[in-house]
Amino acid sequence: MNLLKPKINWEKDYSSKILLGLIVVVFIIFGLRLWFLQILKGDFFTEKALDNRTRLTKIYAPRGLIFDRNGRLLAYNEPAYDLALVREDCRQRTCNFYLKFASNILGLNLETLVKKFKKNINRVKPFEPLVLVSNLSFRDLARLETRILEWPGFRIIVRPRRYYKFSKAFAHVLGYVGVVDEKELSEDSELDPGDYIGKGGIEKVLEKKLRGKKGIKKLEVNALGRVFKEEIVKPPIPGIDLSLSLDLDLQRYIYNILEEKAGAVVVMRPETGQVLALVSSPGYDTNKFVLGISSKDWESLVKNPLHPLRNKVIQGIYPPGSVFKLVVAAFLLEKVPHFFAQEKIFCPGYLKLGRRIFRCWKRVGHGWVDLKRALVESCDVYFYTKGKDINIDLLHDFALECGFGKVTGIALPFEKSGLIPSRAWKLKRFKEPWQGGENLNVAIGQGYVLVTPLQVARFISGLVNNGIFYTPSLFLNEKRLNPQTLPINKRNREKVISAMIETVESEHGTARCLKMKGAVLGAKTGTAQVVKLKDKKRKIKEIPYKYRDHAWMASFGIIKGKKYVVVCLMEHGGHGASGSGPIVKSIYEYLLKKVTNR
Repeated sequence: MNLLKPKINWEKDYSSKILLGLIVVVFIIFGLRLWFLQILKGDFFTEKALDNRTRLTKIYAPRGLIFDRNGRLLAYNEPAYDLALVREDCRQRTCNFYLKFASNILGLNLETLVKKFKKNINRVKPFEPLVLVSNLSFRDLARLETRILEWPGFRIIVRPRRYYKFSKAFAHVLGYVGVVDEKELSEDSELDPGDYIGKGGIEKVLEKKLRGKKGIKKLEVNALGRVFKEEIVKPPIPGIDLSLSLDLDLQRYIYNILEEKAGAVVVMRPETGQVLALVSSPGYDTNKFVLGISSKDWESLVKNPLHPLRNKVIQGIYPPGSVFKLVVAAFLLEKVPHFFAQEKIFCPGYLKLGRRIFRCWKRVGHGWVDLKRALVESCDVYFYTKGKDINIDLLHDFALECGFGKVTGIALPFEKSGLIPSRAWKLKRFKEPWQGGENLNVAIGQGYVLVTPLQVARFISGLVNNGIFYTPSLFLNEKRLNPQTLPINKRNREKVISAMIETVESEHGTARCLKMKGAVLGAKTGTAQVVKLKDKKRKIKEIPYKYRDHAWMASFGIIKGKKYVVVCLMEHGGHGASGSGPIVKSIYEYLLKKVTNR
C-alpha cells in the first residue's frame, strides 16, 4: 500500500463544479438580459429614456379680440402668471411641503390650496402642471422667482388674461371670463383645470370661437426636473376677432346719462336689425370676475336692489303699459270685423264693469276720442271699451306674430321670453278660467302681459321697416337674420305710425317732450303699474321707490334719411314722458349731432 498517494475529496470537488456552473449560468442570464435590453429592445427603451427627460406641455391660445363698429378695442389680452405644481418633479420633498411653502410665501390659506390640489389631482397627469394659484401679482411673482430654483416642482405659467377697457358700459353685452368649474370641465374635453372660459354675454355665447386652440410645446428637463430646452411642436391657434355693431361712443354716452339708475336702453337700425347700443344700468366691473371676485364684492352685487347683474334689455320682463296699445290698435284694425277707426268713444275718466271701476290716467277724462287720439293722448277708457269684447286667444296669437311672448334670438345668453296670456295659459297656471275684466287690463298692457325692451324695439322696427323685422344682431358684418313679417298691412301700419308721430308733434301728445328740429320722430309712452296704490295723487318722490311705476318710451326717428329705433325703460321711473322721455330725447340729439357732423 502506497501511503504517500493523496486522498481525493470527491464531495468538495463536486461542490466546486456546481458553484462554477451556477456562476456560468448567472453570467449567461445577465448576458441574455443585456442582449434583450440593449439590442432586442434597445429602440424601445431609448425612446422611454428620452421620455423621461422630455415632456409635452400646452401653450395657451390668445383669446380673440373684440372691437366696436369703428374698430376700437373693447376687450383684449394681457399677460398673466399662474403658479402650478408638477408632481413628478417633487422628488426631494413631498407635495405637502410644496403646498406649505406656497401658502407661506404667498400668504394664502393652506386648506384652500390643499382642497384645490386634491380636487384636480385626478384630472392632471403627474408630469403636467396643476394650477394652484391664478393671476399672481408682480410682488408675489418676484418673491417666487427668487426661490423657484429651490423648488423644482413649481412652474410659473404665462397665459393671456382678459381685460375689458370699458367694463361697466359693456358688462351685459360682452360678459366676462372666469375660471372653469367642475361641470364645465366634465362637459368639454378641451378644457383643463385653471382654464378661463366665457361666463356671460358674447364671451359665453361664442366661447369656442373666441377661445382658439391650444398649442403643444416640448420641454427637455434634467434629473432635477429643471427645464433646459424648449421647442414648439404645435403652435396655438388664436381665437377669432369680433367686430360688433355697437358704437362705443353711443354706448358710453347712454350709460353715462342713465347715471347708474336702474334702466335699459336699446338703439337699433330697423333696416338691418343691427343693434347700435344695448345698455343695462347699473353695470358692474367685469375685470373683477377675471381676477377672481371677492366674497364682499360679490355680496354687494347680489344684494344691490337695482340688480346690476341682470341684463334688463333681454332679462328684464315688465308690464309694457300703454306701449302695448300699439299692438292692440293694430289688432283692432286687422282682426276685429267692422272696426271703424274714426268711431268716437266718450271718456269720462273711468269705465265701470260690474262692481269694478277702471280708471283712466286722466282723472277728468279725454272726452270724445277716436283711435288716433286714443293713441296720441293714451286714453285708457277707449282701450278698456274696445278691449272688453276682444277674443283674448286671438290677441295672444296676434301678439306672438308681432314678436312678443318668445325670445328674439339675439346672440346673448339667458334671454327671457316674456308672457302673452291666453285662456289655456291661465287655466294651466292658476286652475281658473279667464275673466272678462282681465281683457281690460291686457288692453292697456297690464295684467299678465310681460315684455322685454328688446322685444318692443324689434316690434317698432317692423312698423317702420315696411312690416319686416329681423333677429337683432350684435355683429357688424352679419347678414340680416331671420326676416319676419308683421301681421299688419301697409295701410294699418301707416295709421299706427301716423299716430306715433302725432304723439310727438301734437301739443296734447304724451311724447311731445321729444319734439325737435332736424328729425322726424314718433313715439309711444308707457306708465306700467307695479302695484295698485290707493292714493294716486301722491307725488312720485313721496312714493317708496319699489312701488313706483315703470317708465317706458318706445320711439323711432328719421334723421337725414336714416332710421333709428330707440326704446327706454326706467325701472320705477314714474311716468313714461318724464321718466324716460328726457333720456330718449338726449339720445336723438346725440344722433342728430353725429349724423350732421359727418
